Amino acid sequence: MVDVLIIGAGPTGLTLAVDLARRGISHRIIDPGSRTGSRGKGLQPRTLEVLDDLGVIGAILGAGGPYPPIRAYAGGDVVWEGRMGEVKAPTDAVPYPNGLMVPQWRTEEILRDRLAELGGRVERAELATFTQDADGVTATLTDGTTVRAAYLVGADGGRSVVRKTLGVPFMGETREEERALIGDVRTADLDRDHWHMWADPETRTPRVGLCPLAGTDDFQFTAPIRPSEDPELTLATYQKMLEAGTGRTDIRLTDLTWSSVYRVNIRMAERFRDGRVFLAGDAAHVHSPAGGQGLNTGVQDAYNLGWKLAGVLSGGPAALLDTYEEERLPTAAGVLGISTRLYEKAAQGQADAWKRGEETRQLLLGYPDSSLSEGPLGGTRAPDAVLDDTSGTRHRLHDLLRGTHFTVLAFGTDFEHPGVRVVTIGDRGDYREPGDAARAFYGPAPLALIRPDGYIAATGDAGTIRTHLNRLHRPR
Repeated sequence: MVDVLIIGAGPTGLTLAVDLARRGISHRIIDPGSRTGSRGKGLQPRTLEVLDDLGVIGAILGAGGPYPPIRAYAGGDVVWEGRMGEVKAPTDAVPYPNGLMVPQWRTEEILRDRLAELGGRVERAELATFTQDADGVTATLTDGTTVRAAYLVGADGGRSVVRKTLGVPFMGETREEERALIGDVRTADLDRDHWHMWADPETRTPRVGLCPLAGTDDFQFTAPIRPSEDPELTLATYQKMLEAGTGRTDIRLTDLTWSSVYRVNIRMAERFRDGRVFLAGDAAHVHSPAGGQGLNTGVQDAYNLGWKLAGVLSGGPAALLDTYEEERLPTAAGVLGISTRLYEKAAQGQADAWKRGEETRQLLLGYPDSSLSEGPLGGTRAPDAVLDDTSGTRHRLHDLLRGTHFTVLAFGTDFEHPGVRVVTIGDRGDYREPGDAARAFYGPAPLALIRPDGYIAATGDAGTIRTHLNRLHRPR
């Protein structure tokens, strides 16, 4: 019997597979193998921190680039230029302050390569159905073979077979009247330094967009279509839509490599867990594309679930798995509200519809109300910091947090606990802080316990931290 069977190898499923693989948890991940295209092209700052921890940040940064400024046209005339948000410089606390554009197919490719490095692979297969009992889940694939697993995770998208088999309601709405043609194309007739957009001059609602995709020669094409339209997904259709939306015939499209019709879905599963089966990513919540929240929220679902599955499978308390839904469902609901508000601004043609701020970067998301969080900082993201070791070599705190372990930050005191990494900071410690940012952030508490997913579990004295660790962690 395998420990975990993952259904779906998009960013959510692959993130979970990589996390389980590096923890030595046996798993299988299956996917039918359909082409993804550019789709979810934006990686938010918090997701970049997750990908750094998983060991792929170098490849991600090499494959992507910053979001280009928007250039808005009326026909051939440029009528406005601007950026979606302020470009920020990295700080000691925030190493990746800006979103990064990476086509989704490339993000998946990088995660697949990392999974292979760890000894895993995606199997080409498709789920037909499954049953569960007190000891595990029996999945039947479409070729008739069966897989027995201790747990099953449905990361199989908005049309999730896992969710439908469970009978979990998918609450919300599908706006059939709001649809768009989307695809990956090429053109030599526009520069690649701007996101080119045409809008209705009266309502300021979008007509056509062509966004250059970092690290490729492609543009992502978007254009709204009427509810009655059922367009053929051909290059000729995209060319016709471009000319109708821009009033121009001097832009020629070539190389349609991915195409789709997007329907606005705003939905969330009523629950994220049913016994030994979990829902994550689009199987649990689907968003409008505004704000680039969907893919990122799915990656963080997986990052939250991975260490908890590993903990329970290694003998930790079974109740730890209850906190996946406890923490992720309200977080996903909040993010769904953000993306919906941004989408409606754009649909209504509001002047600030393209502006993005801190709420979309996902650095402020946390779990302050979780049963796993204790004290004033419980559930908040552990900020990065700069530390010097005793030889004077400089380190980043997030580098010391990287990996599968719990971490205790000890300020001017000693601490030991089996299976926990202790980072001592101060004159008598292994590290010294050039400034006082970390010490000031954590306040007077001598110890801070950091979860494997980079969130603060508790602050306090040694007794408080040991008690909390015993609730969360059992050394292998």
